[in-house]
Amino acid sequence: MRSTNIVRLCSLFAILLPALLFPGTADMKNEPSNLRFAISFPVSSTKESLDGRMLLLISTDNAKEPRLQISEDLNTQQVFGVDVDGLKPGEETIVDRGAFGYPLRSLSGLKPGDYWIQALLHRYETLHRADGHTVKLPMDRGEGQQWNSAPGNLYSRPQKINVRANDDRTIKITLDQTIPPIEPPKDTKYVKHVRIESKLLSRFWGRPTYLGANVLLPEGFDSHPDAHYPLVIFHGHFPADFGGFRETPPDPNLKPDYSERFHLAGYNKTQQEYAYKFYQDWTGPNFPRLIIIEIQHANPYYDDSYAVNSANLGPYGDAITYELIPSIEKQFRGLGKGWARFMYGGSTGGWEALAAQIFYPDEYNGAWGACPDPVDFRAYTIVNIYQHENAYYAEAPWKHTPRPGKRNYLGELAATIEEMNQMELALGTNSRSGGQFDIWQAVYGPVGKDGYPKPIWDKLTGKIDRSVAEYWREHYDLGYILRRDWPRLGPKLEGKLHIYVGGADNYYLNDAVYLVDEFLKSTKNPYYGGEVDYEPRAEHCWNGDHTLPNAISRLRYHQFYASKIVARILKTAPPGADLTSWRY
Repeated sequence: MRSTNIVRLCSLFAILLPALLFPGTADMKNEPSNLRFAISFPVSSTKESLDGRMLLLISTDNAKEPRLQISEDLNTQQVFGVDVDGLKPGEETIVDRGAFGYPLRSLSGLKPGDYWIQALLHRYETLHRADGHTVKLPMDRGEGQQWNSAPGNLYSRPQKINVRANDDRTIKITLDQTIPPIEPPKDTKYVKHVRIESKLLSRFWGRPTYLGANVLLPEGFDSHPDAHYPLVIFHGHFPADFGGFRETPPDPNLKPDYSERFHLAGYNKTQQEYAYKFYQDWTGPNFPRLIIIEIQHANPYYDDSYAVNSANLGPYGDAITYELIPSIEKQFRGLGKGWARFMYGGSTGGWEALAAQIFYPDEYNGAWGACPDPVDFRAYTIVNIYQHENAYYAEAPWKHTPRPGKRNYLGELAATIEEMNQMELALGTNSRSGGQFDIWQAVYGPVGKDGYPKPIWDKLTGKIDRSVAEYWREHYDLGYILRRDWPRLGPKLEGKLHIYVGGADNYYLNDAVYLVDEFLKSTKNPYYGGEVDYEPRAEHCWNGDHTLPNAISRLRYHQFYASKIVARILKTAPPGADLTSWRY
């Protein structure tokens, strides 16, 4: 027995010896040693030298292009990113193991196998701002700040490759495709499209800057030329056209899809059905006669501005409130007074509605904010930016626990906060990813010495910068601002704040609402007089409707809030206000 064991031990030692003497050699057969990608664009694409973010996209799924498969969810594919400055036609950008990636941080972790690859250059423009900073940013080109569909971006056709063990190749990719311009939507009887140059924003950015809006006109607008109407802003992400309004019945030949979010087959058909139903309600005899607008305020950092003034984005709050809104009211016979202006929205739009109401309390007469982005930064999703040391991990003497970023109603995780920020860093440095955390720190943060937003935390480590957190608190923490300024704001906001959120919001947005709710319900002189409501187990983005599931209620924002707005008008309109011309 003993001699047999000695032989076995010697054999095992012989197997392990190379790994002990040469660490890493045991994994060499499973790891490409020096795989590189050389990406360039030809003169036929453009003769210009270009700045931007070069993205290498790698996918195991050929169902659609790799550029359309990057997300925070479990089914995401791979992206690596490299900044380029003054890249000339024919000049190669090298993406190797030094490039930052998501979900794999380094190309060295790519396993042998078959992949579909694609490259894309997200183009930047040099801007000379009024604050004296010169920055390079991706200006919106009509797509709503989406890197994978921005007109003018260069990209390659997907190609299949096989990655081998110890691969030592340089794979060349040519960006010979250009994303074409977007054709603007056409006006109809009910939907009009407005675009104005903002003097305030043009002055800030040092170049012409525009605001747009999709305007839904009430039934009878043309046949009642003496009528003037209340104005409603439906805040939310960039709208290419007025969403959820369809003047024709659903397409009978529409191929049913499947909604992963709602686990529903044929959800595209459901959306068309409810869009047509809204048209029928809107033009019916009993729907309130209002003007509803969706604002286009995409900017270099995101698909909208958050509708507030910002050191990094410029005076979007003032531009929307004092330039765009009066222009629309003048053109389409709005009543043009604060008592006749209202807002609602969900998620980003929920925060915007509440923030605009708080920052411009006399200019609007009510805000209905569903599933709003963090309204109190003591619960910035799952992070307390004032007390936690690290955004990515809960630290303790014996533990290092990742903070969750996205869940479902059962608590199953799709992403951590670190992973979500890793994705953004791969897509763009200096808050240029177009992602959620990057726009928050662009809107809320001070300007850094380099002219870009000063980060709230280190994107690589998660370490929170307490000085930036203090700036956020004083300028954009809605819960803190309400507590700090209630003696001044309270009389102006009485009855105007309405907040709704699901108890299982995917991004933990209910946590911040709990904190604001505690304060609002304690208010006196005056009592806030609004509403904060919850739906148990409801995910993002519950909007206050207890009678329908999320998948349906999100398609009925206008019907759900219209009667609340009319009731508010009748209750609060000043003496002599026009309460008749628009009520036909």
